[in-house]
Amino acid sequence: MYNKSMATVTFDTLKFVECLKEHDFTEEQAKGLSEAFKEAQDSSLQEFATKGDIKELKHEIKTLDNKIDTLELRLTIKLGALVTIGIAIVATLVKLL
Repeated sequence: MYNKSMATVTFDTLKFVECLKEHDFTEEQAKGLSEAFKEAQDSSLQEFATKGDIKELKHEIKTLDNKIDTLELRLTIKLGALVTIGIAIVATLVKLL
């Protein structure tokens, strides 16, 4: 139904680790932070809609609008028929009484 192709953002983990090490983080701390940051970034990107997702949703909305218009027309015709039948019944009853 929806195109779930994930957006990608390049994240240079090596550069990130090196930067952290330059600021007195240990190798283990820097790698841990790098991995945590990358995982958080990847999971947050899954929540974004792509242009394809938006295009598909617009198409679905248009389809639903068309269905609503069709149902509205059908209900109007049925209501008109009911009113006509009601008037005919009342007219017949008036003639009979």
